[in-house]
Amino acid sequence: METTTPTESIALLIDADNAPAAKIDFIIAELASYGVVNIRKAYGNWKKSELSGWEKVLHEYAIQPRQHFDIVKGKNASDMALLIDAMDILYTKSVGVFCLVSSDCDFTPLVLRLREEGKRVIGFGGKTAPEPFVNSCSHFLFLDEKPAKADATARPKATGKSLKGDTKLMNVLRSAVEAQADDDGWAHLGPVGNHISNQGSFVTSNYGYRNLSGLFGAVDAFELKKTKTATGGTLYTVRLKPKIAKKD
Repeated sequence: METTTPTESIALLIDADNAPAAKIDFIIAELASYGVVNIRKAYGNWKKSELSGWEKVLHEYAIQPRQHFDIVKGKNASDMALLIDAMDILYTKSVGVFCLVSSDCDFTPLVLRLREEGKRVIGFGGKTAPEPFVNSCSHFLFLDEKPAKADATARPKATGKSLKGDTKLMNVLRSAVEAQADDDGWAHLGPVGNHISNQGSFVTSNYGYRNLSGLFGAVDAFELKKTKTATGGTLYTVRLKPKIAKKD
């Protein structure tokens, strides 16, 4: 996963009506790899019993609640308030990363506008989040997958078979490797990761893997090679497995 400077300023904007409060620790932990969450706001009608879960964690995580009554039955003003605040932050604050916690497709135009201004947008939401919203974000992480018992923030690893059966994923991985490959088909993992990120929202943790090397290593369609650098680090290269010619 591509990361920003650790000191990048982040604005966390939560659509409390469409997000689970129980996942706030995971959200904050993930954002730590992108920078510092200096702005933290949650929007909703706090008189609703459904938001009691969020009320319990607001002070613990220093999140500012923004109260907005339902003006018309079945409608709420929270979404509009979040959008207005996002635009205010865009033009008045030095923020490089916006984080939207919601599964509401209505925020897609906002995400596209923020990205037009060169901002990175991290989305968190459920598997029911519409594809246009998910794809518009720089990265989107799903909140409703069951965590592994050993780690409350971990995702269960997808098997190599299920990864290989994901046609969309395989096309993304193949095209990235082919675009960065040398004459022998090998590609450095760093540029491959950048190529994947430039195509749209992609996060290895959504598949249960901490990094791209683990994901490639699980799929038998690729060869992964690691070598030690002069400084003691590890350099990964990857290529598509050469096709073996069938004997007559």
